[in-house]
Amino acid sequence: MPSDSRGPVAKQVPHILPRLTGPTNDPYYWMSNRDDPETIAYLTQENEHCEAWFAPHTELVEVLFNEIKSRVQETDASVPTLKDGWWYTTRTEEGSQYAIHCRGLSRDAATANIILDENALAHGHEYFSLGSFDISPDAHLLAWAADTDGSEHFTMRIRDLRTGIDLDDEITDTSWAGTAWSTDSAYLFYVTYDEQERPSSVWRHKVGTSASDDVRIFEETDERFYVGVDLTRSGAWIVIDADSKTSSECRLISASDCLHEPVVVRPRSENLEYHLDHWGDCFVVLTNDKAVDFRIMQAPENDPGTWTELIAHVVGNRITRVECFATHLVIHEWVNAQPQLKIVLRDYSSMPIDLGQMPHDVDLDSNPEWNTQWLRFSTESMVSPATVWEQNIATGERNMLKRSPTPNIDLGDYETQRYWATSLDGTKVPYDIVRLKNAQPNGTAPAMVYAYGSYEISIPPWFSVARLSLVDRGWTWVLAHPRGGGEMGRNWYLDGRLENKRNTFDDVNAIADAVIDAGWAAAGHIGVRGGSAGGLMVGACINFRPELWNAVVAEVPFVDVVTTMSDPSIPLTVTEWEEWGDPRIEPYATCMLQYSPYDNVTARAYPAIFATGGLNDPRVAYHEPAKWVAKIRSLRTNDAPLLLRTEMGAGHGGPSGRYERWREEARVSAFLLSTLT
Repeated sequence: MPSDSRGPVAKQVPHILPRLTGPTNDPYYWMSNRDDPETIAYLTQENEHCEAWFAPHTELVEVLFNEIKSRVQETDASVPTLKDGWWYTTRTEEGSQYAIHCRGLSRDAATANIILDENALAHGHEYFSLGSFDISPDAHLLAWAADTDGSEHFTMRIRDLRTGIDLDDEITDTSWAGTAWSTDSAYLFYVTYDEQERPSSVWRHKVGTSASDDVRIFEETDERFYVGVDLTRSGAWIVIDADSKTSSECRLISASDCLHEPVVVRPRSENLEYHLDHWGDCFVVLTNDKAVDFRIMQAPENDPGTWTELIAHVVGNRITRVECFATHLVIHEWVNAQPQLKIVLRDYSSMPIDLGQMPHDVDLDSNPEWNTQWLRFSTESMVSPATVWEQNIATGERNMLKRSPTPNIDLGDYETQRYWATSLDGTKVPYDIVRLKNAQPNGTAPAMVYAYGSYEISIPPWFSVARLSLVDRGWTWVLAHPRGGGEMGRNWYLDGRLENKRNTFDDVNAIADAVIDAGWAAAGHIGVRGGSAGGLMVGACINFRPELWNAVVAEVPFVDVVTTMSDPSIPLTVTEWEEWGDPRIEPYATCMLQYSPYDNVTARAYPAIFATGGLNDPRVAYHEPAKWVAKIRSLRTNDAPLLLRTEMGAGHGGPSGRYERWREEARVSAFLLSTLT
C-alpha cells in the first residue's frame, strides 16, 4: 500500500453491492478477505502508522501508565467465599498479568492451595482469557476453559483438585454460554457453536470419557436464538435457556437424574420472554407476560408452565434478574436510571438495600451457598472503588468486607452528580459526570462522553483509576444513558431500537450540548468514546453532528451496518435482525442507511480518530473499522490524527492481561490529551 504523512492509502477495487435502496460501490470490500496478503499488509501498515504517531508521545504514555499502576494495589486478593466446606479466593501478584485461583479449609487459609494459575496457563500465548470456572458439587473437580487467540472458542479441561492434575478429558471449541454439573459430579453439561458462531447445542459429557462420546441433548435450529446452560443455586435443576432478542424458551433437567431428555417449561411464542430459577419447593419465573418491565411469577415443581403472580409489575421499574436462596429472593432492578437490589422473604415482605441517590452501581457478589442468612453484594461509583458488603437477611445488619485499595489517590478530591439533558424530541435523558470537586462550570474544561445505548444493556457508573488521570488534569468525564439501553425501563430500549435507532445518537449529541451549555465542557474540546455497538454510536454521532465532536475513540466499532446486516452468511447476522432490522426489507433498508457510519462518510473535516479492531474478533469483524478508517482517509478534507490499531492476536475484548490493558488505557488518554488540550 502507498503511504503518506497522513497514513496508508488503501487501494480501491470497485465492488457493487445490490441493495433495496439501490446498488452501491464498496471499494474497500476486498479487506473482508483476511487470506488476501494485501489485507494483512494494510493492517500492518496502519499499525505502524499508529505506532509512529504515538512515538513522540511515548513519555506521556509512560507517565499515564505509571499513574494507573501506582493507583492499583498490584498484590491483592478477593474476599474469601464459602462453598461446600471450602473457602475460595482469587489473588493477584505484583508483576503478574493474570489472576491466581486458590482455596482452603478456613477463611484465613483460603490462599493455601492454588487450584488454577492463569499466569502459568497463559505462558507462551500472546492472548489468554479464562472462560468456564466451575467447581463440581463434591468439590473434587474443576471444569475450566481457556481461549488463547481471542476467537471466543474455548478448550475445556477437567482438573482433579485432589491432585492438581488435569484429567485426560479435553473438549475443544466450547462457547462462553455456561456449564452445569450433575449432582453426583459424574456429568458436565456445556454449549458449542454452530457455523455462524452462535451458541446453539448443549452437550452432556461423562467425566473420564472421550469428548467424541459426548451426547448432544439439545440443538437450537432457529438462527435467531442463543442457547445457554446453568445450574440453579439450589443444585437441583439444570436449566437450558434459548433466547432471541424478543422471546425465550426454557428446558429443565433434574441434576440428580440427568440422563433424561430436557423438558420444555412453556413453548416459545412471539414477544414472550421468561427465565426460570428454583426456590426449593417451587419455581420462580421472571417474565414480561402482560408486564412490559417484567414481573415475577411462581410455579409448582410438577407443573413449571403454570404461573401465578408473586411480585407485581410496576411500570418503569425494570426487573432484570431474580436470584433464589433457601429463605429469600433477591431482585435486581433499574429504577429511574439507577440499579438497586431488593430482598424478598418467604412471607413476601421486602427490604430494599438503601444506597442513597448518588449515581452508583450495585450487584450481587459471590453468593454460591443456597442456605445462608447473609447476602453479599458489591457497590461502586465514579468516586468510590469496588466495595464488598454483607447484609444479614433477618436483622438488616450490614458490614463492609473490603474496599479495593486505591493508593496515591485522595477520593475526596472528586465529585459525581446526575444531570438530565433534553433530546431533539423533548425526551429527558440522564447522564452522570465526574470532575474535580473544586472545578467550576466556566466553560474551559475538556470533556469525554462515554456511551453504549444498545441491546437493552444498562451501563451503571463504575470506578476507574485510569479515568482519574484525565479528571486530575481538569477534565470532565461524562457517562451517558441514551435510549437503546435499559436504564429507564423496557420502553427506553424500544425507543432506541429498529426504526427508532436514531434516538440513541440524538440523545448522546444532546448530552454533549447540555454539558457545554452547563459550562462543564469547553466547546471545541469534547470527545466521544464507545465500543462495539457503542462504536456505532460514535460513528453516527460524528456524522449527524460533525461540528460538535473534536476527538473520537472507537473501539472495535460496528460501523459497516448495512453490509453486515444484509448478509445472513456472516456469523451472528440473523440473530441481530431483531435488534437492528433486516436491511433487505423496508423500512429497515432506508432507516439503517441513514445512520450507518461507513455509508455516510463524506468529503468534509473529521475529528481526530483512534479506532481499534481485533483480527480474531467473532462479533465485529476487523474489516469494519479498517474500511471505515480507509474511507475517511480517502475523503476527508483535513489532516487530524486518524489512527487504526488492530490486535493481530486478539479479538473483541482487545489485549488480555491487566498491564496490557492499563497500557492501552494510557494510550487512549495520551491520544485525548494530545488532541483535545
